[in-house]
Amino acid sequence: MEWQDQGVLLTVRRHGEGAAIIEVLTEAHGRHAGLVRGGGSRKSGALLQPGNHLAITWKARLEDQLGSFTVELKRSHSADLLSSRLKLYGFNALSAMLTRYLPEREPNPAIFFAILDLLKRFSSDENWQHRYCLLELELLNSLGYGIDLSQCAVTGQHHDLTHVSPKSGRAVSRLSAMGWEDKLLSFPDFLQAESLTNISSEEFRQSLKLSGYFFEKHVPINPPKLPEARLRFADVV
Repeated sequence: MEWQDQGVLLTVRRHGEGAAIIEVLTEAHGRHAGLVRGGGSRKSGALLQPGNHLAITWKARLEDQLGSFTVELKRSHSADLLSSRLKLYGFNALSAMLTRYLPEREPNPAIFFAILDLLKRFSSDENWQHRYCLLELELLNSLGYGIDLSQCAVTGQHHDLTHVSPKSGRAVSRLSAMGWEDKLLSFPDFLQAESLTNISSEEFRQSLKLSGYFFEKHVPINPPKLPEARLRFADVV
């Protein structure tokens, strides 16, 4: 069997003396692992960097085998990630989230292209924090556990939404939240914006807390705790 695709490199681990097993998120074949012969060599070091955008050919005798990858570089993002501690922690967190939550070999082109957009924003420094927060919510929704942030759960209004109920996952208006703020999650204004914008560190933290809460509460993964890389990222932010 053989197919060709494009993918973003998520993880790399050495295998034997000279090979590596990599995991990529591809456009048409989902999260997929494969063996790269010679992938453990110094020559392959610059190519097999997490975050790099690759052209991939996968081959195997049977569909359910690990198979082998032949890869070519489409665009390197490693320098962008290494230029900023926060970006590097952010990509490591995202990689850990995708590895834990996305089913293997199940296509999810919307998430794939959202990641490409995030990587481009890492390069330009343009509103990447906002894009990251939206991507976590998109991932939650793609898993079937999306939260309803469109209107107040109490009044049905679509404006002045300031909080989210941890029980229902629905938005709550400012007036309806009065007196209950300590029992609700903050709903940052920027998540309601029509376009990407710059956000503060406090808004970033609020959004990470919001999405992280519902990953731990709703997604049936054992253990339910977020990946360590995601927890470290939240601490750094």
